[in-house]
Amino acid sequence: MCGIVGYLGGTKDPKEVIINGLKKLEYRGYDSAGVAIWNGKNFQRIRAAGKLKELEKQTTDLSFQGVVGIGHTRWATHGAPSERNAHPHQSGDITLVHNGIIENYLEIKEFLKSQEVYPSSDTDSELVAHLIRLQLQKTPHFLQAVREVRPLLKGAFALLVVCDRFPDEMIALKEGPPLVVGLGTNENFVASDVQALLSHTQRFVFLEDQEMAHLKGTHIDFYNSEGQKQTPVVQTLNWSPDLVEKQGFPHFMLKEIHEQPRAVAAAIEPHIHLETLSVKLKNVNFSHQTPRLHSTDKTDQTTEELFHDIERVFIVACGTSFYAAQVAKYYIEQIAKLPVETDIASEFRYRHPVVPPKSLFLVISQSGETADTLAALRLAKQLGATTMSLCNVKNSSIDREAHGHLYMNSGPEIGVASTKAFVSSLAVLNLFALALAKAKGVLSQSQEQEHVQALLSAPSQMEVVLAYDKYFNEAAHRLKLFKGFLFMGRGVSYPIAMEGALKLKELAYLHAEGYASGEMKHGPLALIDERIVVVMIAPQDEVYEKSISNLEEARARGGKVWLLTNGEASPFKTTTEAFLHLPKAHWAITPLLSVVPLQLLAYHLACALDHDVDQPRNLAKSVTVE
Repeated sequence: MCGIVGYLGGTKDPKEVIINGLKKLEYRGYDSAGVAIWNGKNFQRIRAAGKLKELEKQTTDLSFQGVVGIGHTRWATHGAPSERNAHPHQSGDITLVHNGIIENYLEIKEFLKSQEVYPSSDTDSELVAHLIRLQLQKTPHFLQAVREVRPLLKGAFALLVVCDRFPDEMIALKEGPPLVVGLGTNENFVASDVQALLSHTQRFVFLEDQEMAHLKGTHIDFYNSEGQKQTPVVQTLNWSPDLVEKQGFPHFMLKEIHEQPRAVAAAIEPHIHLETLSVKLKNVNFSHQTPRLHSTDKTDQTTEELFHDIERVFIVACGTSFYAAQVAKYYIEQIAKLPVETDIASEFRYRHPVVPPKSLFLVISQSGETADTLAALRLAKQLGATTMSLCNVKNSSIDREAHGHLYMNSGPEIGVASTKAFVSSLAVLNLFALALAKAKGVLSQSQEQEHVQALLSAPSQMEVVLAYDKYFNEAAHRLKLFKGFLFMGRGVSYPIAMEGALKLKELAYLHAEGYASGEMKHGPLALIDERIVVVMIAPQDEVYEKSISNLEEARARGGKVWLLTNGEASPFKTTTEAFLHLPKAHWAITPLLSVVPLQLLAYHLACALDHDVDQPRNLAKSVTVE
């Protein structure tokens, strides 16, 4: 979603701080950008439609006397992408940037009309600036004016506001989308993502919903939802700035694809005892507010005791994380013998779900800020469920609000299309299934050791699969001539097929669908001809023979079959368009290996079609509004 950066105090050039910070947020997707910086008389606003380079052109020769300013990259919701709709928005001496949606904007617009105030843009954001200006006419206090406007707004929003009359002040507030305050030495920062600020500080305060931060000079006051001052919780992040650079790769996405072996190793390392090849989930840290699944007065129930009492698991997520959830369903049901329901978060929220007692509710979100997933988590808590989160960003909204916590440990993921967060999720979900099985007493020591050894081998096996990079680079110009792609798989390979199709749609803008191979005769066969590429994922598992039968059905109808398998190679070298041989692996590890060629396929096809790989059109990294 939109990117916000603010700077106050110190001796740094605010233009450089803000624009460089916005560059770090380009992965979120945007259609326009702007800054407003104090020039000694007022906050001078410069805006531009399109990429940040257009804004840079307009600001290249500008210098500013002040050391305070705000900036924004916009992803259009209300109003078309244009300079007049770009942020910051101004009303008199009020200037602000906004991330989110003001749901009651029509009501506010009618009120402003009654006050003979007429917006100059088509956005809901500008309306907030007018409300604050009108309120500031009634009170001499900047903070009080903003505070009194806050209850008039309905929706999801993060706001950063400055005023010409108070050039050494800045006010930040949030209700939904993330907003973080970075603490420096004699200077402070505000952003929608820590990645914009890591080159300046590693100390952050993550604002909760309805909280406000009032920056004045080098001092900051934090206020809770009741307007009372509070002592902030300062978090120190050990992400170094170089982790978010491309490090020689042409795109962040390709860099992140190649980081996946390391990401998987980092994901599993905290939870595995190497000497005994055993699993024990670390730092899950179920809070004292966790509902007790067993009728006991104990207040210190361990994770293992809690898992023992579980009778059903719900896993809810969006996009790529939802496909990780579907893989986890196979893991948990086969390994831990527990029933699992998976749901798309936006559907779960509105279908009046039934969550029985003794259910564990797991949500997955790379950013920890996905709006629908966060809302589903809150609904599950209202229904009395014990909740867990699997996130990549610690201290994100979802991470903070869940009862228990697991982490992908992938490091920053900049590319909009998720890659390393997905495989890290699969690795952690493997361990989650094993931990459930141990708690339930349905996993033998030998089974546990076999599975753990397979997981430990996965990073080196993924390194082998990454050798397909060159192959897909060469094949991309031929593949881009086909009219569509069908991805097929059975068992744990079925969600991987859907993930492969999603990646191709996200990056190459080509028609692609993922199907369960057994469903081919129920419709998809009608699509297959010589202009269709059929990507068959068929590792040598219990459904291997049936998958090969489906492959033959596709080939018989003229489909150009690309086979990914770790089975015997010779029968398929002459009967398929392409044969990619994967390392032999435990059935639960094959998704981590088979998804890598699908990522490379999508990446190189997008490059061959000259698309922006890191910032696909119409998409944002973190979907922080519905």
